[in-house]
Amino acid sequence: MVGVVPNAAYRHFAARDELLAAVAAAAMRELAARMAAGVARVRGKYGDPAAARRRLRAIGRAYLEFAAEEPGLFATAFALPHQHAYDAPDGGTGQVRMPLDQLRAVLDELADAGVLDRRRRDGLEYPIWSTVHGLAVLTGQGPLRELPDATRRHLEKLTSTFIGEALG
Repeated sequence: MVGVVPNAAYRHFAARDELLAAVAAAAMRELAARMAAGVARVRGKYGDPAAARRRLRAIGRAYLEFAAEEPGLFATAFALPHQHAYDAPDGGTGQVRMPLDQLRAVLDELADAGVLDRRRRDGLEYPIWSTVHGLAVLTGQGPLRELPDATRRHLEKLTSTFIGEALG
């Protein structure tokens, strides 16, 4: 399809898993870039409660849009277990913040803005990520993949509302 022999990639990668890891990393960077672009479009100063909530919605929307628009890349991004440098603000890459880092930053802003009680902040990124990721999988490759667009958007809105209400 791309005009090269199937084993051409192995001139650059020692094995299939090395190739898959490179594609997974590139897919994760693309997801992160889309999330960052969504956040960047939100107006409002850091710490403004309404702007912080909009940034959280922008992250979720970008995540779901990427899953819907790029199902192969989305699946590949999570095809291999990744070791994340959770303590580093940029995921340890020195580059673009990874998706989890961006979610953490917005949750920190929500705590700074008084929307989220600081006592509830620790680890909250995981149930939020799980909720959005679950919806992306169910509606992308799972049993809800045949839903009409209007129903899918309704589920996305319900999920956003659910997460927003869970923040406090």
